[in-house]
Amino acid sequence: MCLTITCHSCLLTFQVYDVTPFMDEHPGGDEVLLAVTGKDATNDFEDIGHSESAREMMDKYHIGEIDASTIPVKRTHVTPQQVPSNQDKGDDVLIKILQFLVPILILGLAFAIRQYTKSE
Repeated sequence: MCLTITCHSCLLTFQVYDVTPFMDEHPGGDEVLLAVTGKDATNDFEDIGHSESAREMMDKYHIGEIDASTIPVKRTHVTPQQVPSNQDKGDDVLIKILQFLVPILILGLAFAIRQYTKSE
């Protein structure tokens, strides 16, 4: 999490740095800094393995600190439990039988009506 103001700033372990003046000089290019603007860049900074001189440079870009108690706690996702189905297998069989028989009955009724009306 990072404080974003009119400049490009980023957060390293609750410390806020204004890196705007360093954008053109950054060896990795300004895209690297822009990618972490407004975010917690601690892991990105540490993963690169910056030199001791790079760490010493940070002091002149330091603009403040963030109170850790003001950062919202990340909520963990809890998967909802599925409600077990109480439906009997017998109901499924009955439905399948009806899906088969009802169209046949309708077809038989239509055929019977046609035969009846044809003979008159």
